[in-house]
Amino acid sequence: MLKLDKNKKINLPPIGSWPETVHEFDEKSIWAINAALTAERPLLVRGEPGIGKSQLARAAAVALKRVFISAVVHARSECQDLQWDFDAVGRLGEAQALAACGGEVKVKESLDPLRFLNPGPLWWTFNWESAKRQSEKSITSAQVPEKPAGCDPKNGSVLLIDEIDKADADLPNGLLETLGNGAFSVRYIGGPVRREKDMPAPLVVITTNEERELPRAFLRRCMVLQMRLAEKEDELITWLTKRGQIHFGEKCSEKVRIKAAQQLWKDRCTALKQNQPAPGQAEYLDILRALSRMWANEAGQLEALKEIKDFAFKKYPEENG
Repeated sequence: MLKLDKNKKINLPPIGSWPETVHEFDEKSIWAINAALTAERPLLVRGEPGIGKSQLARAAAVALKRVFISAVVHARSECQDLQWDFDAVGRLGEAQALAACGGEVKVKESLDPLRFLNPGPLWWTFNWESAKRQSEKSITSAQVPEKPAGCDPKNGSVLLIDEIDKADADLPNGLLETLGNGAFSVRYIGGPVRREKDMPAPLVVITTNEERELPRAFLRRCMVLQMRLAEKEDELITWLTKRGQIHFGEKCSEKVRIKAAQQLWKDRCTALKQNQPAPGQAEYLDILRALSRMWANEAGQLEALKEIKDFAFKKYPEENG
């Protein structure tokens, strides 16, 4: 289980395309992660974009010393895409090259399907060693997922399935069977991929931006964490100012952080009234990052805030513009 004190801050090293950053767990998130771990159910994290849903999975992996695997869902994603991929185009190209070379090359060995079979995120999640062996056989496989220092497949894995609401209902419904069984079939290896014996159950974190309603059967099988920004002005400003302290405390003064949070609140209220995309935590951190790099002093940052606030916070069209 995840054993952290309330408001525990941890450093997240860079991994893959993810930059170095910090994460602070709150008590609610720790309870949600532990509930999903002990019940062996996926954790569905709901909330507006930029609130920290995806980072929560990465932070859990670091805190639990587990390997971190991620997959971003798109409109054409299917459940099999998360399990394995067969490079039929690559195999066809190999066959054409062999035909052009004549009969000197061993065709059967060169066109062995295992040379074009690539493990997907669920394969790495369920059975790291099996996925690694298959990855080494494939001539078209992507690299082995990076393991941050201190993280070990023997401790288990954390799988992030990001933005599941972009896919058709077939994907979450297919995940129910795969996650419930802890196994899935792979056509070319003559048997299923199974979760390794005596290994901790994976923590599967699934995020949604609520762009599409998820199947009810899927929701019933998930633990659900609702991530929301505070709805009262003073609470949101205090919370954002604290987040700014974690990331830019040495570069942006408290006055700058408060002014930026107050401006975000104003633009957020206007956007919500117009039913437009509202700025949130991600935009707040973006503007502090910009201010910290533009000016090293408070006066310069406050003056710059007046000039660039609309670029970061105003996501809605002007009424008469």
